[in-house]
Amino acid sequence: MKIAKNIGVVYEDENFLVLDKPAGLLTIPAPGKNSSCLTEILAAACAKEGLPWKPHPCHRLDAETSGLILFAKGKSKQKILMRLFQRREVRKTYLAFVQGTLEKPEGSFTRSLDGRPACTRYRVLEQKTAGAAAYALAEVKPETGRTNQIRLHFKAAGHPLVGETRFACRRDFPLKVKRLMLHALRLEFQDPWTGQARSFEAPLPADMRDFPGLPVGL
Repeated sequence: MKIAKNIGVVYEDENFLVLDKPAGLLTIPAPGKNSSCLTEILAAACAKEGLPWKPHPCHRLDAETSGLILFAKGKSKQKILMRLFQRREVRKTYLAFVQGTLEKPEGSFTRSLDGRPACTRYRVLEQKTAGAAAYALAEVKPETGRTNQIRLHFKAAGHPLVGETRFACRRDFPLKVKRLMLHALRLEFQDPWTGQARSFEAPLPADMRDFPGLPVGL
């Protein structure tokens, strides 16, 4: 199905869709904000095509975060897919640009968030410089799904994400960009209807792909 020119359909079958969300777009409506969101845009596209189902998001991405997001075709199918997230059977991989130089090439953060256990694993893919500023390109795998988990864990470690303004003061860091440099790269899970192993990937958007110092071909 066609949604909007800046929203890519990565995969679709009779049960769910996987979309590539652009940065700057909310997943669901936010209180006090009149801007459109991905769920409303998708619902309008379904209604226009006369489809017999309504889209329901199975998880969320921050407005500033780009990349993969899973929608169910109908409320009953949403419940089935959300059980996978609740049982931690969905593997999510992000790419993040992180301020500064990380001491360890890989590791994990286990600081509790909102009084609940949280775990984020990371692996440094590239340690780079842009002018006089250092940053790392990291592969990030959250093992729990706390709100803003990746952003909060890296901030607590003293290495907020490049472009972070909500949990860090932008003027305190040399690298300044227009949006949060966080991308939901990959989703992996076992299809609850077919039993098939599913793996979906969304390429880096242009603003991250063209970031100074990034390896050619990433």
